[in-house]
Amino acid sequence: MAYKPKPAPGSRRFSPLKFIGTVVVWLVTAFNLLVLYWLIAAAFKTPIEIFTKPFALPYTWFQRGVPFRNFEYAWNQAGFGEAVVSTVLLVGLATVVTVAISAPAAYALTRFGVRGAGGLTNVIAVGMGVPFQTVVIPLFVVLSKVHLDNIYGLFIVYVALSIPFTVFLLTGFFRSLPDELEEAAAIDGASATRTFFSVMLPLARGGLITALILNAIGLWNETLLAIVFLKDQAEFTLSRALFTFYGAASYQSEYGGLIAGVALVVLPMLLLYVVLARQIITGLTLGSGK
Repeated sequence: MAYKPKPAPGSRRFSPLKFIGTVVVWLVTAFNLLVLYWLIAAAFKTPIEIFTKPFALPYTWFQRGVPFRNFEYAWNQAGFGEAVVSTVLLVGLATVVTVAISAPAAYALTRFGVRGAGGLTNVIAVGMGVPFQTVVIPLFVVLSKVHLDNIYGLFIVYVALSIPFTVFLLTGFFRSLPDELEEAAAIDGASATRTFFSVMLPLARGGLITALILNAIGLWNETLLAIVFLKDQAEFTLSRALFTFYGAASYQSEYGGLIAGVALVVLPMLLLYVVLARQIITGLTLGSGK
């Protein structure tokens, strides 16, 4: 009797678990797309249309020839002009500084054979598990005593809270790089600093870009710390300006303008993720093994 090989895992025609998982994924995706459609459509509607025809296409503002009326209202009333500048500068600078600090730290922990480096890496990873909501009040009290309860103090907090995740992420990338490259650089007489900047850093470019993108998305959407630390309207970030705008828009029943404000905050990062999704996924998987 001829030997019949066993089918490879996952090659069976029907798998109940796989079928259920596929259905759940598509249901979640459909729900998210429905919410996104509602958000974009409602941003062009009047309050009456939002509540009476939530999933219909916008009509009134287009008929009157002012389709972007809600966006203009949100931009002018919420002070989004100044908030965009503050957010771009704050998030961009905090992201770059975070990666600039985390990259050498991750390289040292993985390459220099520092005693207790494994334990230190675990300690840094634990920092990701501490809810930042639990340290908001102590941070505000400490920084207010040194007059940093403003956008500069918020910048310091952003960098400090982003470093644990970034170090943990970049550690995987540097571990995945071959040791032979460093040995070859050492034979050529390159110092550890030159090896890092000239050899290892360019090879970890995928990880650096991934860290930059993920930190930028996270800091762009951050709201609680901005509410606590920012009091001067000239320093408001987009999320902080939207929080203030919520009260005024709700009082005036300007729900279309409010939703347009939400869209102005959400859509830039959504578009960034859609454009760079392949880069993010590739970067995350490159550091998964050696």
